[in-house]
Amino acid sequence: MAKTSGKRFMKLAGMTASIAGKAAKNSFKHLSSDEEKRLQARSELMQDVGIQIAETLGEMKGAVMKVGQIASQYKDVFPPEVAEALEKLQKDAPPMPYSQIRSQVERELKAPISELFADFAEAPFAAASIGQVHKATLPSGQNVVVKVQYPNVDENCDSDLKQVRMALKIAGVLNMSRELQNQLFDEIRSSLYDELDYIKEASNLRVFGAFHASDTGLVIPKVIGSHSSKRILTLSEEMGESLATAATWDNDIKQKIAKRLFHFSAGQLFGLYRMHCDPHPGNFAFRPDGSVIAYDFGGIRSYSDHEVQLFRRFAQHAVRSDVTALEQDLIALGIRRDDDTDIPGEFYKQWLAIGLKPLSIAPYHEGDFDFASSQVHHEAITQMRTSLKYFNQFQPSATTMMLDRTVSGQYWNLVNLGVEIDLSPLVDEYLEVTTAESSAANLTKAEPVAPISPQLTETPDR
Repeated sequence: MAKTSGKRFMKLAGMTASIAGKAAKNSFKHLSSDEEKRLQARSELMQDVGIQIAETLGEMKGAVMKVGQIASQYKDVFPPEVAEALEKLQKDAPPMPYSQIRSQVERELKAPISELFADFAEAPFAAASIGQVHKATLPSGQNVVVKVQYPNVDENCDSDLKQVRMALKIAGVLNMSRELQNQLFDEIRSSLYDELDYIKEASNLRVFGAFHASDTGLVIPKVIGSHSSKRILTLSEEMGESLATAATWDNDIKQKIAKRLFHFSAGQLFGLYRMHCDPHPGNFAFRPDGSVIAYDFGGIRSYSDHEVQLFRRFAQHAVRSDVTALEQDLIALGIRRDDDTDIPGEFYKQWLAIGLKPLSIAPYHEGDFDFASSQVHHEAITQMRTSLKYFNQFQPSATTMMLDRTVSGQYWNLVNLGVEIDLSPLVDEYLEVTTAESSAANLTKAEPVAPISPQLTETPDR
């Protein structure tokens, strides 16, 4: 194992040294260039760095690959060139040989696999960075799925994360204070360790299963405790269709799915103060009656009452276009820098028009919003390019990082679902403010303005 750890370290250290050389060469080469050439050179460097990091991490199973996957989802933290390259790590990893999986199951559950299961499929039906999933049958005849963590995957987390952070820092990717770097990487580290602890995930499944027990059409698998451990998680088999298949169904079914995805995230945040923060489409399945099955409860974020109430106030003030209150909310969330710089209302107004459109908030959009033809993500990118001079007044926030990941992910789920729906009644339900009230407030203002953080409204390129 020490030999393997040494090889991992050398590979990551080699990547870091190579990136350091490229960054130094780029800086020296363009020392006397004008601003436009320096920006172009930096973009090219970031593309090169992103590809190198993605290729290196993609060769390495385990924690370091998961770090890359998590990092790729925080597009407000990393330059778009780096995030785009890291997105490639979201694809399924090659499966591990069955002999190693069987040994891991037997070691963790302390019994021969033939005694534990009446049948255990040798080929996985899903494989990823830290483990893979096999279908099986218990001796009782119950069909289950077994999530098996790869051996020793949790032993290199800290060193892997340290090397990735060093490489990003040397490349100039982490253009933020050391304190904020620490907060963001502590968040990533915590998320990573949570996903590696299947005992914690089993507990999450029970908590969220109980919370959603009365929510018709939201299905959460049940834990089979007798066949689970820190590295093995056995669950009741709850099958459904993929998002791509659901996108072919009638719009009335897609509306039921969209409402359930909205309730799934918003209900947890405002009712449980804990939220499933990995809305990757592979973590959901769908049934023709509009039911939604949710998987993978490793990436959970808990929030304090203070944080949840601040999120609610922020959203209420956005819907009401209360500029003064919103400015203070953004500072409290750590998104808007607390200084005396004046940002014109037009900047905020443009972001508000983009961010509230998919929610069918008047006057920005009324009636059903067609997610299939949504241009919101393109509008956000265009707006970013025209507003760069104000962006130094904003920064990533450790408080909202997982929330941003969830909102962005659910937006893309609805885009790929291709649903046409008016979400404003659901906004009313959770924010306790009517869109009629919002519309009336807007009509009484000559220029409805509200600061919307680019961090919270930005959505990734497809």
